[in-house]
Amino acid sequence: MKGLSKSRYTAFCQCPKNLWLKVFKPEEATVDEALQARFEQGNKVGDEAMKLFGEYKEAHAEKPDGSLDLAAMVEQTQQWMQQGVENICEASFALDGHYCAVDILRKNGDGWDIYEVKSSTYKGDKEDTPKHLLVYTRDIAYQKWVLTQCGVKVKSCYLVRLNKFYVLGKELDPKGLFHIKNMDDLVENEYAKVKANVSLALKTLAGNEPDEPIAIHCHEPYDCSFFQYCTKGMEEPNVFNLYRMNFKKKCELYNQGKINFEDLVNEKLNEIQQMQVSTFLNNTQLVTPKEIGEFLKTLTYPLYFLDFETMQTAIPEYEGTSPYQQITFQYSLHWIEEEGGELHHTDYLGDSVSDPRRKLAEKLCRDIPKGVCSTAYNKGFECGRLRELAKAYPDLAEHLNDIADHIIDLIEPFRKKMVYLPEMNGSFSIKHVLPALQPDDPELNYKNLAGSVHNGGEAMTIYPRIAKMSQAEADAARQSLLEYCKLDTLAMVKVWEKLKEMAE
Repeated sequence: MKGLSKSRYTAFCQCPKNLWLKVFKPEEATVDEALQARFEQGNKVGDEAMKLFGEYKEAHAEKPDGSLDLAAMVEQTQQWMQQGVENICEASFALDGHYCAVDILRKNGDGWDIYEVKSSTYKGDKEDTPKHLLVYTRDIAYQKWVLTQCGVKVKSCYLVRLNKFYVLGKELDPKGLFHIKNMDDLVENEYAKVKANVSLALKTLAGNEPDEPIAIHCHEPYDCSFFQYCTKGMEEPNVFNLYRMNFKKKCELYNQGKINFEDLVNEKLNEIQQMQVSTFLNNTQLVTPKEIGEFLKTLTYPLYFLDFETMQTAIPEYEGTSPYQQITFQYSLHWIEEEGGELHHTDYLGDSVSDPRRKLAEKLCRDIPKGVCSTAYNKGFECGRLRELAKAYPDLAEHLNDIADHIIDLIEPFRKKMVYLPEMNGSFSIKHVLPALQPDDPELNYKNLAGSVHNGGEAMTIYPRIAKMSQAEADAARQSLLEYCKLDTLAMVKVWEKLKEMAE
């Protein structure tokens, strides 16, 4: 395709270089498992949205090689419009090499309405500012421009998103699942810019790779998949590793040539950022034995180490759940009964078919007694899941809330500057802390895990797929999940042990 599509047009609006790379160097994009999973979720949302207005026809045609036959889809759309089909999904239009497919094209008197379906969520009117909606507005404005140029009378434009407040009952209700917003006023303002933007985008594609600065557009409205390409060759640590500095400020420093830590010595930084820079440049470690010892006194035996894995589906699958709700499907638990005692381990993993939460909650209540001390790393996540489980299962609520009430956060010594090593590279994530504290133990390296799961994104992606795998594939995936989650809690044990050494 020599012209633009919806995705190409919005890529240009975010950054001209994004468009150029998407067309000429797509292999340079970084697409992880989590991003791929979001694409899959988007397809499911689109399929469900087709049912919003009753009967419909979907424009779809493939070439012998399996790729989409866009010309045939355009022809299908024209035929159905002429026949008066009320709802056409993936309605396809082409103009001078430009192409767009309207998610739902709905007949409205002597014209047609555009419904753009997104897998994002509607969170209330206060969230729907023009800035927040701009990325959608551009998308819809481009569609309206193509359709208008093709002679289609566009009467109104709508944005269709998942309704965050929807709760699944016995059956899925498409009308309740989705929120529909009229976008006419916003689209009218953006529509006037489309022709000029298209012209500039074509000039971009006709030229050499653009030289665009690193700026806020690398992060908004979406994280650019070419960011690593555009910043390749940068030594680490660098300005983008600074802890909790907003991205806009990092970009400003970068474009001033203040990239490496040597360049940041005289910059106004917060205490933790200053600590990052000074410990790296001086090759020193920050260890405060007294403060670490005081923290360790808050931990009592029997001592438990807990970690959850969750998934988020755009379309809720279990009764009583909502779009993108965190569904806890797995936990790993290490524990020690008394000082110097043996390290024990147990776990739970759902079957990927039924709702895993009830059985998980029941086993967790058996595994962790009331009133004991548990630890989690960045405990807000585990506590949040425990509170949600307590709300879902009132008969288990007292016990689950008790577990949450007695969790101590193992990240605290790092966030409170009791311990900092340059090798942490500005992150207090356990994936950075563990190799910094235990650099010579290959068993504690997540990259050395033999299976297909090496991080939380891969875990949440592979779990729902297990139900459709062969038995051998399913067994391997489950084993990989168990080993990954077990390493998460073993990592916590090793961090705790290292803290004890540092306190002595």
